[in-house]
Amino acid sequence: MDDPFDKGAGTGSGSILRQPKAVWATAGASVVAFMGIGLVDPILPSIAKGLDATAGQVSLLFTSYFLITAIAMLVTGFVSSRIGGKKTLLLGLALVVVFAGLAGTSGSVGELVGFRAGWGLGNALFVSTALAVIVGAAAGGSAAAILLYESALGLGMACGPLLGALLGNQSWRYPFFGTAFLMAIGFLCITVFLKEQPKPAQKTSLLDPLKALGHGGLASAAASSFFYNYTFFTVLAFTPFVLNMTPYKSGAVFFAWGLLLAVFSVFVAPRLQARFGSLKVLGGSLVLLALDVLVLGYGSHTTAIVCTILSGAFIGVNNTVYTELALGVSDAPRPVASAGYNFVRWFAAAAAPFFAPKIEGWSNIHIPFVVAAITAALGALVVLVRRNALTHEAEELEPKHATEDSVAVFAN
Repeated sequence: MDDPFDKGAGTGSGSILRQPKAVWATAGASVVAFMGIGLVDPILPSIAKGLDATAGQVSLLFTSYFLITAIAMLVTGFVSSRIGGKKTLLLGLALVVVFAGLAGTSGSVGELVGFRAGWGLGNALFVSTALAVIVGAAAGGSAAAILLYESALGLGMACGPLLGALLGNQSWRYPFFGTAFLMAIGFLCITVFLKEQPKPAQKTSLLDPLKALGHGGLASAAASSFFYNYTFFTVLAFTPFVLNMTPYKSGAVFFAWGLLLAVFSVFVAPRLQARFGSLKVLGGSLVLLALDVLVLGYGSHTTAIVCTILSGAFIGVNNTVYTELALGVSDAPRPVASAGYNFVRWFAAAAAPFFAPKIEGWSNIHIPFVVAAITAALGALVVLVRRNALTHEAEELEPKHATEDSVAVFAN
């Protein structure tokens, strides 16, 4: 069996580095796209101060972004199956350039939240199409292309907070302008180096992802992931206010968090699955995440920093296992099953940043983390109760296949 993390596995060329310029252009733009998710993390307090806004208002930057992303899951397949991969990528990049740039000019938190929503639409169109384009244009088979895309995903998730800190230390506006500039470079590179990809043989309808959720296994995976993602984005969107650190220090914390997320998602999770099985790994990781965020909420400042970083390990494992389950339990085509699954889970990513500050206002700063611990436990409970529906031959997939599936679902 090939080692999925061997650079030469399945490529025939011995290295993932020998790729066409089109692949590098798309992968580079993917790094920046994933950076946009955590970019605002270290500058949330600075934005609140600069725009005279509350933590709850500023947290809507995540809510608007992921609410639009969730809805866009029903649209991306519809669009790309009609206009093709390259045009979909360019449309997404253009929207990000425009709305990220406008975000940097915002005069109120309401404007910033609105521009962030437009950014979310562009990012959804780009990210949902990038993997298919990279695999289609890559040399040496899909294994090298997928590993390259995974590397872009991990690098972007880790470096987003770091870029936000470096640029945001001068002004909270600079990270938005920086993202617009980098994505504009990506737009030019893809325009020049990427040839149009073949359109899918069958067009995707807007209702196909919703129909796919009629399958009990896929619906169970989506429901469990919904609870998990509420916990995930409570950590990502609410913790910066609890830590209350300078952009540099907050960026360093979430950079370490992102590194753990990337390492555990790409390298650790597939090995744990191969040894213990997906459901046991997922249930155990969710329980550990629940305990981690509970300690985060009640611990000292130093403990909160450690627990924030440590949560990246559990989140990385969960992301990989959930995505394999989502693609393996249903007979629907992978892009369709992925879109339906992500349509559900991104709603939780939109809900957590909205409710966490409100829960704090109704109670105290500890209770949002109690709620996050409960939702992680509920995710584990769904896995336990619905284990028969979630059990599928994908449970015995080789790690390299699990890796491919995990990237596809996260991307879509």
